[in-house]
This record gives sequence, C-alpha cells and structure tokens, in this order.
Amino acid sequence: MEGWGWGLSPRKVRGGIRAHSVRGSFGKNWWARRWIAAMENLVSAPRLARGKYYARQGQVISIDEDKEGITARVQGSRPKPYRVTIRLTHLTNAQWSKVLNVLADQAIFAAQLLAGEMPANIEEAFASAGVSLFPQTHHDLITTCSCPDKANPCKHIAAVHYILGERFDEDPFLLFRMRGRSQEQILASLRARRSNGEPPTLQVDDQPPPRPKEEHSPLEEQIEHFWQIGEHIRDFSVQVRAPEIPQPLLKRLGEPDFVSDLTLQSQLEDVYNAITQFALLMAYGDAAAPPPEED
Repeated sequence: MEGWGWGLSPRKVRGGIRAHSVRGSFGKNWWARRWIAAMENLVSAPRLARGKYYARQGQVISIDEDKEGITARVQGSRPKPYRVTIRLTHLTNAQWSKVLNVLADQAIFAAQLLAGEMPANIEEAFASAGVSLFPQTHHDLITTCSCPDKANPCKHIAAVHYILGERFDEDPFLLFRMRGRSQEQILASLRARRSNGEPPTLQVDDQPPPRPKEEHSPLEEQIEHFWQIGEHIRDFSVQVRAPEIPQPLLKRLGEPDFVSDLTLQSQLEDVYNAITQFALLMAYGDAAAPPPEED
C-alpha cells in the first residue's frame, strides 16, 4: 500500500528540493539534529526510512512559510502532490517574556543569536519558562497530510521534516518563528532588556576633560613628512583576537545560492580559520594567543 509502506515508487520530480545529506544523518549543527531527533521520536521506523528516501530523491516540491507555520507539497505515486502542513504551538506572550528575560541575562546568548548561531544551552532558558523550544509531544507538533495514510506523521510529513532540519542549519530563527517570534522581535527584546540593565551614562561633570585642540600646519608644509609616522601612533593600540563566535558572518549568510558546490561554506570556514591562526601567529609568535588583559 502506497500510503505507508514501500509499495509503489513515487513519481519522479524535476526541480524538487533534494536533501544535502546523501547518506547518514541529516543536519550539520546541533539544533538541526535536535529538531530531527525530536521528530524521529514521533514517527514509526518504516515511515522514517521512507521519508529519508523521499527527501533525498527530491520528492518535496515546495516548502512555504507563513505566520502559522509550514506548508509543503510532496509528490507520491499518485498524479496530484500531497499537501503537508507543519505547525508548532506558539508560546504565549507571558512565556516568551520569561524566556527572553533568561536570554538577556547572558551576553553570550545575544552574541551567538546575532551571529546566526543557536546557543548550546538555550533549551535551559525555555525550560525555565516551563516550555520547550523543540517539540516533545504530539501536542507541540501539529501536522497534516492529504495522503490516504491514517498514521500521523506519515512518510510525506517525515520528508518535509528532514528538509526543514537542513533549513534550520542555515536559518535557526525559523524555529523561533514557528514558536511565534521573529528574529527582529527577539533581538529587539534582548537589546531593550540589556540596555535597561547597563550602568547609567556619565553625567556632564563626570566626563573627562576634552583633549586640547592641536595646531596643524598647512598641507603644503606636510608633504615631505607624508610617509613618516606621526608621534600620536604611540597612543594607538589594538588587540588581535579570534572572534568569540567562529565565522559569524559566514554563518549569518549561509550557503550561497549562486554556486552549485554545496560545500563552499565549509571550505570558506577552513580559510577563515587558517587566516585567524596566521594573524594570531604574526601578532603573538609561537604562543598564538593574546596576552591576558590587565586588571
């Protein structure tokens, strides 16, 4: 029976969304794998296997996001593609407020989210509000499919889940949007909460006196000294350090859609790592690390 078993082969799709994963596991980052693991706990093994096959064969024709969640079309063995919907229960405003308060207490959370990376212990922030970021039960995950299979989730839903897992690699905020908050809303809330906790700005009387205005000779008189280092270079200092979040810009941009090589981002990450290590080596020699900051 095509509804759940291996049965008839699906109709081939031209231009379908084919999974990056050819074999083995799906998802590069922990949050993508966590999403897939949550789904696999809710789907039977035969349907999971068939869902992987569909995802890798490109049977998912389209995936669209709206304010309610995800709507997709999956081609099976019948002429008309099946319609799949995936929804996560939205958190209430009160629940989001508790989560954001916890996130705002840790500067690293905001830094990682701004870099397009999901903090490793972010689930603790959601747990403290009595909710889960990832689906844990059928009540968290609301799915439908127009196929004749009475099981829910079915293999078509599983196929969309696997493709979504890979999309979470590129856009972790998709998971937040499915829980009811956009990237802009989350980052704006974090900035507002953190700004309220910062020390007050200096009063006018507390500010340091301005530096005396320097007298500059006309440009014509400075031409012969153009290539010389000015005396104020002694006041200039710089700390060469590796970024707190590795390759933040690359992670925010994700895989480019203008090249066919799906490994370009990982190749560029290797280049960025090599350049970072070379810069540290040039700055600090064999130690390859910045000296400790003075108290």
